[in-house]
Amino acid sequence: MLLEVRNLSHNYDVELNPNNYILKDINFKVAKGEFIGLIGHTGSGKSTLVQTLNGLIRPTEGKIMINNQDITKTKKLKEIRKKVGLVFQYPEHQLFEETIFADVAFGPKNLGLKDKEIEERVKKALKLVNLDFEEFKDRSPFRLSGGQQRRVAIAGVLAMEPEILILDEPTAGLDPKARKELIKEIIDLKDKFGLTIILISHRMEEVAQLADRVLVLEKGKLVLEGAPSYVFDHDQLLESIGLGIPQVTKIMKNLKQKLNNLEITTDIFTVEEAKEEILKLMRG
Repeated sequence: MLLEVRNLSHNYDVELNPNNYILKDINFKVAKGEFIGLIGHTGSGKSTLVQTLNGLIRPTEGKIMINNQDITKTKKLKEIRKKVGLVFQYPEHQLFEETIFADVAFGPKNLGLKDKEIEERVKKALKLVNLDFEEFKDRSPFRLSGGQQRRVAIAGVLAMEPEILILDEPTAGLDPKARKELIKEIIDLKDKFGLTIILISHRMEEVAQLADRVLVLEKGKLVLEGAPSYVFDHDQLLESIGLGIPQVTKIMKNLKQKLNNLEITTDIFTVEEAKEEILKLMRG
């Protein structure tokens, strides 16, 4: 198993607030190549959880095993960052170098790699996010569109060649076109390179379309886990904790109810799938 979280709990100040646990007794596993969706209402503990996986936060209790190594016991943070790359929400705000090349190369340089290896990694990372190396390498990251800036920031993490890529609200603030393009690139990353991805998103449609499995956090606890079809079938539970289900899924569920529970597939997450199901119903 690539990643295993065992009995993970975290309290930012256990001495002053012994009962104020942000995370409590979290357990889950992630296999190599899996795409995990992580959802929960604001304050549920999502960002704290992924920061423990990246070594930015040392949990109060529990273990985080990556390739059978407990990263909570190591002080070699560079080794953790090589394995787990974290792209924060609005990562473009962290761009700071004069050129795109320098920004993407920042991480590999800190790994102590030679110049030739760094250049190869930058080329590869930019290609992964569909930015031409020769066209973009000498440009300022601050003269790009918002979508392009975000792709540069993601390239900077990919250049570290992590085994696990964590994306925290990667499409937040993007216009529909840029959001669609970025989602396609995320899908390509998984399909072409078998990258293991953990995605935090408040867009249920994104999670349903992208994830192999979904984890649901509520007040620091893992309350639901399973395939998107299983998780989004628990619409009452999700709504009770301030979440929802994909809009198209909700429409199909309402349609089934109005048609007296006629045989209609409701674990549908795209407009195209809904269209096909309705056409099939009409033909039938």
